[in-house]
Amino acid sequence: MRSSHTDVLVVGGGIIGLVTAWRAAQRGLGVAVVDPEPGGGAALVAAGMLAAVSELDHGEQTLLGLNIASARLYPDFVAELESVTGRDTGYRACGTLAVALDSDDRAQLRELHALQRRSGLESEWLTGRECRRLEPMLAPGVRGGLRVDGDHQIDPRRLAAALVTACERAGVVFHRAWAERLRVVGDRAAGVTLAGGPERGAELDAGQVVIAGGSLSGRLAGVPDDVVAPVRPVKGQVLRLTVPCPYAPFLSRTLRAEVRGSHIYLVPRENGELVLGATSEELGWDTTVTAGGVYELLRDAHELLPGITELPLTETRAGLRPTSPDNAPLLGPTALPGLHLATGHHRNGVLLTPVTGQVMATVLTTGELPDDARPFAPGRFSPAAASVRLEQHA
Repeated sequence: MRSSHTDVLVVGGGIIGLVTAWRAAQRGLGVAVVDPEPGGGAALVAAGMLAAVSELDHGEQTLLGLNIASARLYPDFVAELESVTGRDTGYRACGTLAVALDSDDRAQLRELHALQRRSGLESEWLTGRECRRLEPMLAPGVRGGLRVDGDHQIDPRRLAAALVTACERAGVVFHRAWAERLRVVGDRAAGVTLAGGPERGAELDAGQVVIAGGSLSGRLAGVPDDVVAPVRPVKGQVLRLTVPCPYAPFLSRTLRAEVRGSHIYLVPRENGELVLGATSEELGWDTTVTAGGVYELLRDAHELLPGITELPLTETRAGLRPTSPDNAPLLGPTALPGLHLATGHHRNGVLLTPVTGQVMATVLTTGELPDDARPFAPGRFSPAAASVRLEQHA
């Protein structure tokens, strides 16, 4: 069974696949998305921190440039998306506070502050007392913190729902099924074959195919070995609590900390939800919520905010971050003509949504990868690229 031809076929309907489809459709391309549940995936678990500054890490200065560029796009991106769809995305320009609980944490935070300053980023060092003045629920033992007013947040679930609506209004066609196999015709990606549902066995033809399947991006059958997305799943467990009216506002901004070597964050929503996460576990495809994971998150959160144990626990989930070998995204064309990747965003998928849509729409309409996205081309992991890196190192 064969369906009609489309210009672009996006495999994966998470926020990255959806923003790619929407922006491509706005450029006048005929676009279809293949996903059994568009708007699902990692967006259902993600906390939605837009933390280009407070999540900076050593060795990620190249990625920092892309993160900052995407953060700057967010206000206009959200305004356009909400205007087109009439949906609220839960975007909040509330800022972030990263805090230290003991002398070791304080030393690490001081080192992060120095790295931020060297990178030309804005952050302000606060004493423990100044931190508690901003967030009165903090534990008395907090030793200091970093205030980052430019790191904001969005609700990924609302963002995904808005992107589904935007795609529908832009004429994107949804095939609510799994893609079983990439079709390659004459050494060129030509579409996919569907698995399951009423269209089972259907062959979808396309001029260009984008694999945006998150942690599943490397598992599509039929993709030649030399262009398979080198993406692995990294598990994260997340809790959601509710702040009753008598306790509100529990937090006024996103809170981050490292507690005995474990990273933790708390993201307060305007609707009273408090998102607490996240573990980082290399456990393959396991998405089990464990008692140990829940305990560790609540234990560490209690050290930061003793009052958190009074809040109702309303949801526990585990999701899979799509992670590349260098923790940076894979964007643009592969060595197989007609096949592109938009995956591997690791912990930055929500943050990089606006710039990914922009980059992929440019690639799909012009065939050219923008300069700021070239360091993230999929070919950087090819055998040839690896040989060049070894020669340069030698």
